Amino acid sequence: MTWIGIAQILVFFLIVLAVTKPIGIFMFRVFEGERTFLHPVFHPLEKLIYRLGGVREEVEQSWVSYSASLISFSIFSFLAVYLIQRLQGHLPLNPMRFSTSNAPSFATPMTPDLAYNTAVSFMTNTNWQSYSPDTTMSYLTQMAALVVQNFVSAAVGMAVAIAIIRGFARHTTKSIGNFWADVTRSTLYVLLPIAVISTLFFVSQGSIQNFKGPVTATTLEGASQVIEQGPLASQLAIKMLGTNGGGFFNANSAHPYENPTPLSNMFQMVLIFLIGAGLTYTFGKMVRDTRQGWAVFGAMAVLFFIGVFVCYWAEQRGNSMLSAAGLEHTYTGAQPGGNMEGKEVRFGIAQTSLFATVTTDASCGAVIGMHDSFTPIGGLVPLFNIQTDEVIFGGVGAGIYSMLIYAVIAVFIGGLMVGRTPEYVGKKIEQKEVKMAIIAVLATSLVILGFTALSSIVPFAKGGYWNAPGPAAANTNNGGAHGFSEILYTFSSGAGNNGSAFAGINANTPWYNLTLGLDMLIGRFLFIIPALAIAGSLANKKIIPTTSGTLPTNGSLFVVLLIGTVVIVGALTYFPALSLGPIVEHFQMLNGKLF
Repeated sequence: MTWIGIAQILVFFLIVLAVTKPIGIFMFRVFEGERTFLHPVFHPLEKLIYRLGGVREEVEQSWVSYSASLISFSIFSFLAVYLIQRLQGHLPLNPMRFSTSNAPSFATPMTPDLAYNTAVSFMTNTNWQSYSPDTTMSYLTQMAALVVQNFVSAAVGMAVAIAIIRGFARHTTKSIGNFWADVTRSTLYVLLPIAVISTLFFVSQGSIQNFKGPVTATTLEGASQVIEQGPLASQLAIKMLGTNGGGFFNANSAHPYENPTPLSNMFQMVLIFLIGAGLTYTFGKMVRDTRQGWAVFGAMAVLFFIGVFVCYWAEQRGNSMLSAAGLEHTYTGAQPGGNMEGKEVRFGIAQTSLFATVTTDASCGAVIGMHDSFTPIGGLVPLFNIQTDEVIFGGVGAGIYSMLIYAVIAVFIGGLMVGRTPEYVGKKIEQKEVKMAIIAVLATSLVILGFTALSSIVPFAKGGYWNAPGPAAANTNNGGAHGFSEILYTFSSGAGNNGSAFAGINANTPWYNLTLGLDMLIGRFLFIIPALAIAGSLANKKIIPTTSGTLPTNGSLFVVLLIGTVVIVGALTYFPALSLGPIVEHFQMLNGKLF
């Protein structure tokens, strides 16, 4: 590792640290219904939306009603996106004539299973893309379906986070807020203003924003190159801010239109962490103890630093086999060298490793490098980040409510160790809360490991030999441990609502489109619903006064306990699968075998 690379990582984190409190205070005021500097602009629009939707913002909901509203809204979102995709050939703003008889030969057909997968993906804030966006989606589909979902799926995550925080903050009540008001305020006061400013910034850096069709350019070699255009900057802003990650181009944030400069690259990473970090401070403000929020932030920060420096070390160290062949230079202290395969050459190993860590710490999934080309240990980091249920700052809203689920488990374990009833921010953690937390954690691991196993099955062939490819294993670019990692990463990304990929799988098949759709649905809703049940249960409890026997949850001891819970639960759950993938691949690499 180089000092310049380390400095870049530290500068990024210091920026995130600096914006955490201001954005956290602002969101606290928004969701508490207090007046902000944006009220003169957006409050009349907010009231109009309530009138048009028949929403009474002052009428709050129980966790059951809140969940029902969330599910109904999600179903409507899914149907809207699905229909727009299927009908895009008959709709305007389609200069490439996708989904028509005059579509280019390289266009991807919008099949029912692909439309289903994409609709589920954007509705769940996953943005998994089994297609190349610039050869599949019309401008109208990109804007009216995908960009809209980038806003509302992020707003749903924020609403759930605030509802769960209210469960911890309130007492002796059955209500945890109004879902429709929370989604509206998330969109109007937080996501929309920041996205507009970010869009203008990206345009100033060189991103495009137009409705023109593709142009043909002549390269230096005299060949013709088709350059796609379109309304990119507006989608870019919300895909980062909302931790969505679905790009306008197949190269995602490695495309110079999506990421023109080093400054835009840094800004994109800050956007990914912005709301997730800010919500930790919002949590502290709402429970009336900001040290609680900083403790959660501290646990997230430690996990972030462990991941980024392990990934950076592995990629900078490089591949010993390629070094022996003279194809790359192993880091010696004076020679940076390292594994440049799959890296964004404009930004280097440090920035690419940082981006890979940030995008998988959060449920973003945008990429500037191909994780499939990382070293085995370097690729293990983004994979394990996702498998922690995206608790390391995490997705918009999803990070804080996922970490609070782990906090419930952590104080339960701590209570068992000292023989006391576990408590967290003044609430007793009892049987119901622990059961719901375990259901949430197990749901994601069940679908990740279950679908990975099914996709890796090799059918029993005639003669008693396992020699026929399974339904999905045949679509991997690599065999052996790396091919298994590609499948494991795919379903981890889906259940973790991340959307990034090892880029080694042909995912646009009925098998992947259908199973990944279920993977994303279960990973989203079987985590959210138990979390809301915990919120409802906690909101109905009384505040327990702190005593000398209460386990402090706002100090370094709890930070260590929380980190240990996340790591141990993840290690115990996924270690066997990781041993079959990146871990064994690392030892095979050391013994002279590559995939």
